[in-house]
Amino acid sequence: MGIVNIEDDLHEQLRRVSKVSCRSINAQAAYWIKVGMLCETNPALNFTEIIGRELSSAGVSVQSPAFGDT
Repeated sequence: MGIVNIEDDLHEQLRRVSKVSCRSINAQAAYWIKVGMLCETNPALNFTEIIGRELSSAGVSVQSPAFGDT
């Protein structure tokens, strides 16, 4: 494990987002790093496709409702 130096403004954003997402600041930073890496290595996929692929590879089955369904 290492130390990552980030700007104060980014740390403040991490702190705020971590509260909303119910993650620790470190977990939120790790999530952003992983998603960023996945986006850079899969430029043809959008965020939803990347997350769907990751969920599927973890054995999670998620079905989203059809457009207009409630």
